[in-house]
Amino acid sequence: MDNRKYNIYFNTHTVSGIIICAILYVMFFAGSFSFFRDDLAAWQKNESYLSQKGLITKDFNYVLDSLSRHHTLKGRDVDFTIQRNAPGAYVSMTASHDPEVQKLKPKKKPEAKRGGRGRRGDGDSAFFTYDFSKKKEADYATSYTMGEFLYRLHFLAQLNQVFPFRLGVPFGYLLAGIVSFIFLFALITGLLLHWDKLVSNFFTFRPWTKWKTVWTDLHTVLGVIGFPYQLVFALTGVILIFNSFLIIPYTKLFYNGNEEKIYKDLNYGVKQEFPYASKPLQSSFDINQLVSQVQQKWERSDVSLVAIRNYGDENMYVVIQGKAHTDAQLNGQGELIYRVRDQKVMAEHSPLDTPSYIDTVKGFIFHLHFGDYGGRPLRVIYFVLGIMGCLVINSGVMIWLVARDKKNIPVRKRAFNFWTANVYISSSLSMLPVTAFAMIALLFLDKPGQPEIYHWYFYPWLVLSVYFLIRKDLDLVNRQSTFLAAVSCFLLPVLDGVVRGNWFWNTLNRQAYDILFIDVLFLILSLLSGVIWWKMEQKRRAEPSAVPIKEKVGQLGHA
Repeated sequence: MDNRKYNIYFNTHTVSGIIICAILYVMFFAGSFSFFRDDLAAWQKNESYLSQKGLITKDFNYVLDSLSRHHTLKGRDVDFTIQRNAPGAYVSMTASHDPEVQKLKPKKKPEAKRGGRGRRGDGDSAFFTYDFSKKKEADYATSYTMGEFLYRLHFLAQLNQVFPFRLGVPFGYLLAGIVSFIFLFALITGLLLHWDKLVSNFFTFRPWTKWKTVWTDLHTVLGVIGFPYQLVFALTGVILIFNSFLIIPYTKLFYNGNEEKIYKDLNYGVKQEFPYASKPLQSSFDINQLVSQVQQKWERSDVSLVAIRNYGDENMYVVIQGKAHTDAQLNGQGELIYRVRDQKVMAEHSPLDTPSYIDTVKGFIFHLHFGDYGGRPLRVIYFVLGIMGCLVINSGVMIWLVARDKKNIPVRKRAFNFWTANVYISSSLSMLPVTAFAMIALLFLDKPGQPEIYHWYFYPWLVLSVYFLIRKDLDLVNRQSTFLAAVSCFLLPVLDGVVRGNWFWNTLNRQAYDILFIDVLFLILSLLSGVIWWKMEQKRRAEPSAVPIKEKVGQLGHA
């Protein structure tokens, strides 16, 4: 490779990486833990879904009876979107299609501004979350979990509350999409940069030499190992985050602005239209029985949506959609359309049938990004590769800083470079101990929800980051953050056993494997952090003559 191309690739890779490093680290770190979102939710609530799986009855009739106490159900559309790996569903109910019921519609009352996803509507429609295991509505804010928090943090959803304006999409999603796009650019330029020595550099790792060499080798080796994974995540992340933004011009150009129509053509929700007959239904109907029959008929599949159209009308239909288990059919999606008045199945295709082109593309992108097609072992591999991505980002920043900490660089630029790295390293390395600390705090809180999680995560993160910043010593930040991570991650499973009795053998005996997994995961993270901290201490004592970056920067003002 000639020098001109090398310099172009080097500068573009470096600049693009430095611009997004802090946000990208947050996305990789939170995204890695969100692979275990359901396990984290079970751990926080101390309710193992895996030990109850198959024992929870989804009583749709009970929910409809509860709704009928407050609403006239005649003529309404009611959807139950079943949560995956959780005993709940998102329930939405539209306004009635019946003219007589529409006349009785209550006037819309001004509601106080509220956050979360509790029961919402205009007095005649409703949307809420329902927990089948407890047979009650589950308010979003009060049922918020650390798993949900980290999942939403990985695409910066919390920023939507700080910056409530939209630029086609909410600000947090837009920023996450831009970062993903720049990350894709950094990956390609990084590959081109190392292409000539890709094989030789891959087999070169010198952990006992000086720190600059360790960071360089770490960045190259882990970058090469994780490149396919990171490329997949950059591509699928851009698509998943930007899809609502990119779909706007197509909606206006081909659908005259009808977003509902384009989403139906993309197989979201129920595509069919069912006209209202304005005649009462004469026959009785048991939706629980129908869903149970369909579930038994669709082997190796799970019901994902139960949609009722024109409730209580002669033209009442029930649409049941299901998804095949990934080991049976990767992108399989089935649908059954049932007419209630004559108990006739109007159309049906099984989730195990050959999927359509749209379902194949959607499923392929979704499964690649979420890693849910290979069970827990694959999610563990995804997690490890995600944490490796965090190490690649950290080592890249340190390489960038050391390469610019030279006497021929002006003092003000060296100071700026140091503070750029200091802000990034201080905020990023705080995340693991803060995550463990926040989860420990949840053990001692009574029914913690969204406000408590925000409080015990963001404030400690801010305090620890500021503490590291004012110390102005990157070597100290590395050592102390690793030590804090080792201690806090170790205390988490220990305190879970002391406070709630969730010792490893207890959770194993009652088959609460999701809770057990989280405790074991943090114990492993504690041991790894302890080994890394011990190795760093050994290396620091073996090189007493090495001048820390703090002292070099401290001398800039006297140069």
